[in-house]
Amino acid sequence: MAELDEEQLCVLRGVGRAWGRVSVSPEEWRRALPVDPDLGAFPPAAQLRPARFGRLVPLPPLGVSLPGEQVDTEEQPRGRLGRAGAWARRLVLGMPLRSSALVSERMRKLVALPVLSADALSSVAYGPEALLAVLVLAGTAGLAYSFPVSGAIVVLMLAVGLSYRQTIRAYPHGGGSYIVTGANLGPVAGLVAAAGLMTDYVLTVAVSVASGVAAITSALPSLAPDTVLIGVGVIVVLLAGNLRGVRQAGALFAAPTYAFIVAMFALIVSGLIHAAGQDYRPRPAPAVTVTESVGLYLIMRAFSSGATAMTGIEAISNAVPAFKPVEWRQARTTLTWMVGLLIAMFTGIIVMIHLAGVVPRGRETVLSQLAHLSFGSGWMYVFVQAATAAVLLLAANTAYNDFPRVLSLLARDDYAPRVFMRLGDRLAYSNGVVLLSAAATLVYAAFDGQTAALIPLYAVGVFLAFTLSQAGMVVHWWRLRDRHWRKSLLFNALGGLLSAVVFITAGISKFTSGAWVAIIAVGLFLLLTLRIHHHYATVRASLRLRPHAVELPAHTTVGPATDSATSDASPAPRQHAAQPETNGENEELPAEIRHLIIVALATLDLAGMRALAYAASLRQPVLALHISLTQQEAERVRTYWTLWGDHLPLEIVVSPYRATVAPLVHYIEALHRQHPDLTLTVILPEIITRQRRHQLLHSRTAPRLRRALRPLPKIVITTVPFHV
Repeated sequence: MAELDEEQLCVLRGVGRAWGRVSVSPEEWRRALPVDPDLGAFPPAAQLRPARFGRLVPLPPLGVSLPGEQVDTEEQPRGRLGRAGAWARRLVLGMPLRSSALVSERMRKLVALPVLSADALSSVAYGPEALLAVLVLAGTAGLAYSFPVSGAIVVLMLAVGLSYRQTIRAYPHGGGSYIVTGANLGPVAGLVAAAGLMTDYVLTVAVSVASGVAAITSALPSLAPDTVLIGVGVIVVLLAGNLRGVRQAGALFAAPTYAFIVAMFALIVSGLIHAAGQDYRPRPAPAVTVTESVGLYLIMRAFSSGATAMTGIEAISNAVPAFKPVEWRQARTTLTWMVGLLIAMFTGIIVMIHLAGVVPRGRETVLSQLAHLSFGSGWMYVFVQAATAAVLLLAANTAYNDFPRVLSLLARDDYAPRVFMRLGDRLAYSNGVVLLSAAATLVYAAFDGQTAALIPLYAVGVFLAFTLSQAGMVVHWWRLRDRHWRKSLLFNALGGLLSAVVFITAGISKFTSGAWVAIIAVGLFLLLTLRIHHHYATVRASLRLRPHAVELPAHTTVGPATDSATSDASPAPRQHAAQPETNGENEELPAEIRHLIIVALATLDLAGMRALAYAASLRQPVLALHISLTQQEAERVRTYWTLWGDHLPLEIVVSPYRATVAPLVHYIEALHRQHPDLTLTVILPEIITRQRRHQLLHSRTAPRLRRALRPLPKIVITTVPFHV
């Protein structure tokens, strides 16, 4: 239940007083209940264990539940195909995790380094090659600038790395570009930064997979025609791996990253030893066709292309909450190691390229050429290529860690559909993971899985986010002015300035090569998020409690009918005997129907109060039911209910697995078994939007309830529409 501000609490208190004038006493409502609403509680989450290869969580009886009964974290599947699909899902994704397991799903430094640094570290496989691919257009004269341009990129890496250390210090609970920019430069600037990040994450998956497939086809040219098919298959594997949750993804992706680090340093050391035998004299580069002259424009294009080697450097600052305590200290240490390894490997590869006289070739990557020169075609060459392919294919995991997290923050702030805030069974933002996979697959297939075609799109989004984030940090330090603020401000200003240079250069020099796609994507993202926010703001304003909207006429008295079930307040005996041949739906007269109305309440807004008023006006026994995701939420709901006046009976059920519909279904089923002679009418408030496309932004609880409860007799699902 959403928290209410002071104004809404005052209105809620006034609404409660109005109810007190027109309604019978709370004691009369409670006496009218034909059931005992307290069916017990689910045990603490720590005591629950899912059944092996099943989605069902064994629970002790809730109220009158049959011994050994199980409850699902979602609606239970119907039919043979539904059950088979559920079994396959759990086989692939694993068992549901308890909400309390979120703390244990943190990463230590040895796991966080490969998980969060895979993108940045693996980019040395294509960053230096992207730099040379531009310089080689000017022939030998252009290649002579590889050292100065690489030196500038190393300075950029160091400056941005130091600036993100300051970001982690200032935002110890997670300070990605969206949070930092929004807090210091305003919400629109924060959305622009988020747009850059989201674009970058999608391209991270596409480029990493494309580069990994290129490493495979360099070693196995016969697979080149299947480039797109292989890449899509890898994205599907990444999807399944990340849906399993943080810890499983970390264990899965740690080994390839460490293997790549070992392979790169083995390649660099071997190359330097070989060069030492030739007094470090560089081999002449092969003759290439000169198509451009050396100039500032060429050098800046090479600089922006090579700077793609540092994409992903912001991942650690985004994911500070994913570390084990003390989170910010662990994150800063991991960031330092990542930047150090990145600079060492990038510099080593550039030196190796210079000494070996290697230039980009269409059918073989630069790293493959270096490995052939150092190791021939033996097992070490196979190891280097395999490690490179594995880490590139799995480097996209950095995006899978951060994309859903940023999307959940946007949803929290009403800039994205709220469905992206929902944690899945494995404590991952499953909807965000699925969306990232779909977008990356679309981009990868559209560009035929070619790294060279994807690179021009890459730098724009990430360096836009870098620039805005560092500018936001400059404003942060200027406002705060705490100890060492001048040094921190200097680091962030330098990082922001260099990032802005790369962003402007990439936007101008690569606009016609594909950067326009990224720029348009950022613009569309900004437009879409602002429209979503406007819709939620409109709905929120419409749902705010208003005294004149909820007060009832003074002459009206609301309460259960006196001839209702008040005479039978004690629960009926528990029935385990076989049901009669009829299903109990044989009433022919109004007097034969005994009612219980259950109002499923999510929050105490105008729609919820209207549903309560509607239920009470029917003059039948009413029970309000709220499913809380945490014990803290349950206590807050109870406090609000007491403030309102406790006019109707309220039952709160705490869900141990973040599910809402399934515990609601379980509770209603238990009531039905307790009193099969009762007709249970479940009332839900429902938001109805003027435009159908806006309906996608709101939950669809009523249809899910109908599907789940359809097999049970004498249960009615109805909604009280609230039009906005």
